[in-house]
Amino acid sequence: MSYCVNPQCPNPENPDTAIYCQSCRSPLLLHRRYRLLKKVGQGSFGKTFLGVDEKHPLKLPCILKQLSFPTQDPENRQTTARLFRREVMRLVQLGQHPQIPLLLAHFQDNQNLYLVQEYIQGLTLKQELQQQGVFNEEQIWQFLRSLLPVLRFIHQHQIIHRDIKPENIIRRISPPINYQKPPHLPGENQAGEKLGKMGEFVLIDFGVAKLLTGTALILNGTVIGSPEYMAPEQTRGKALPASDLFSLGVTCIHLLTNVAPWDMFDVVNDCWRWRDFLPSGSSVSQGLGNILDKLLQNSVSQRYQTAEQVLEALESRSGIVRQPVKNVEYLALVNQKLSVLLSVQSLVGRFIPQVLTLDENELISAVGVEYEKLQYLLAVQKWQEADMETWGVLCDALGKRRKSYFFRDDIDNLPCEDLLTIDRLWVKYSQGKFGFSVQKQIYESVDEDYGEFCSQVGWLTYNMHFRHQGFKFRSWAPVGHLPSRIWVGGQKCWSHAETMAKKLDKCLL
Repeated sequence: MSYCVNPQCPNPENPDTAIYCQSCRSPLLLHRRYRLLKKVGQGSFGKTFLGVDEKHPLKLPCILKQLSFPTQDPENRQTTARLFRREVMRLVQLGQHPQIPLLLAHFQDNQNLYLVQEYIQGLTLKQELQQQGVFNEEQIWQFLRSLLPVLRFIHQHQIIHRDIKPENIIRRISPPINYQKPPHLPGENQAGEKLGKMGEFVLIDFGVAKLLTGTALILNGTVIGSPEYMAPEQTRGKALPASDLFSLGVTCIHLLTNVAPWDMFDVVNDCWRWRDFLPSGSSVSQGLGNILDKLLQNSVSQRYQTAEQVLEALESRSGIVRQPVKNVEYLALVNQKLSVLLSVQSLVGRFIPQVLTLDENELISAVGVEYEKLQYLLAVQKWQEADMETWGVLCDALGKRRKSYFFRDDIDNLPCEDLLTIDRLWVKYSQGKFGFSVQKQIYESVDEDYGEFCSQVGWLTYNMHFRHQGFKFRSWAPVGHLPSRIWVGGQKCWSHAETMAKKLDKCLL
């Protein structure tokens, strides 16, 4: 329900998709926080609006997605809400990637479900094509090198986008430079914007509806996507990582020709004739042409299966050879003392891809806790030391002596900024495998059955006398295995998973 901002309005309650009050034409606030500016899209599963977060110090613009599902049966509403919360955590993990919009909040209002996502400032590739004309070969090479790692990232998280097309890819432009230094939210810099590079391609239109495919709410046979860009198997309701790669290939030939995809397909010979539609005087090299042809194969078995395979093909065609990490240099680096961390940051970035640079804007604390040590330990995959340091910084955030046990009230009192920073670091450096939010997702997926949760994450069934045993501090440990529960105390120690899940829900609102 939207509420009028005018305190004198005779009828302040308005439909949740209204832009202005129907009684006095004043602005409206959705969820008493978000002012809708205009509707920017509508599909089978809901509407999309451009809005403003009125409670943010900078009145940040944002994208709000109102979700609707095929079933409105009251008996299914609880299931809908539970699955929604579970899948939202996957969007939170995806948002850790700088080329995917950050999920800022989610909520339920008047029987509707909403996502609030980062607004990406820039032009879509469809708009670029309309304003600047067709792309040349070098631009396509750059585009593929930029977007393929994003697809690799989401596919590693068992997520298929299902709607790769020019309208869903934005080239980010630089943020305004005249900001001061107001308070900021987790995942933002001091300008109030998520960190990102000017000119990089951002993949948008991730939605819970796509993630719910295969559940009781949206069955596997449901077709989601844009027909012109869709792989043949996807039109039959079955999407694979290779389906996204097919759509990527169709996007490339559309950018090269500015011709509708269906007009370039020869239905008689069942093949693409995209070269026939290249602008006069332009051409595409055999190397790029072969890659695009393989992306566009109708048969899945003839197509690239993973984004990694396409990246390798790009490198072999362009003469770039991946340099292997030298074990001697890697081990020497890992064993560097933390006291000289700052002096070796540039060296770390050269040999350990996960580290790159240690960005202080990611290390947000409401109470002045320092997270550089935790970040370093996670970056070099010293999982056991990072697990102990996590216990330490949790204590620091509450002002408790290190190695103090945590009870339910302690978890409730954790500053959200600190909890989300710790979780974000674990998710980032484990590539989405470890973290409190990952554990929350697993806990809710097993209907909050703690015994089944322990089985899923590879923990021993809880016994207060053996709380420190059974953990595997290795990268091959089960998903959600870390951070461990060594910090948990109290008589009902098994309740920590429920308490942490509820705390994360509060922090993400």
